Amino acid sequence: MKNVEYTLETLPPLTGEQGREIKRLAARPDSELDTSDIPELSDAQLAEGERGVFYRPVKKQITARVDADVLAWLKSDGKGYQSRMNAILRQAMLNAK
Repeated sequence: MKNVEYTLETLPPLTGEQGREIKRLAARPDSELDTSDIPELSDAQLAEGERGVFYRPVKKQITARVDADVLAWLKSDGKGYQSRMNAILRQAMLNAK
């Protein structure tokens, strides 16, 4: 089976039947929705929720030149120097915003 990915820009247009079904569902009052299998969260649960816990940014492979001493420092803690470099760059990016 082939995986298919869409973005908002590449979504195919809705068929007439799909458009009618969406309008029919949108017209239903909330009281008709069956949420018994997904109970509402309490205020305490909502307050403890965290956004972005499962978010994983897309990685891009690059070629970069860094000073030899900087690379040696990054590698001095062992495996994962590229992840450490990414974390340092991300922190700099967030601080700049």
